[in-house]
Amino acid sequence: QVQLVESGGGLVQPGGSLRLSCAASVSSFSAYAMGWYRQAPGKQRELVAVIRSGGSTNYADSVKGRFTISRDNAKNTVYLQMNSLKPEDTAVYYCNARSWTSDYWGQGTQVIVSS
Repeated sequence: QVQLVESGGGLVQPGGSLRLSCAASVSSFSAYAMGWYRQAPGKQRELVAVIRSGGSTNYADSVKGRFTISRDNAKNTVYLQMNSLKPEDTAVYYCNARSWTSDYWGQGTQVIVSS
């Protein structure tokens, strides 16, 4: 059974850092493109960052230079390092795994940036 489990969320002050992790129980992790999405209260879900199987990455303009997505295929885990956090980064962050034929989502982890 495919599962994605996010962790690492919490409360952090503006300017602080967090690292989110997503552990995936899939048969061929390295074949999936992995992404982080977020949804703030009252807003649409948006793509934050994606890392494809070949290692290429894309970021939302709002997080470029502050967030870094990475993956450890040996551990079936994708990470999102978040630095210089702002209140507008507050959202539920979701992990996504996508292949040619499948699309899986985690349950989400809450990130609150507040003083």
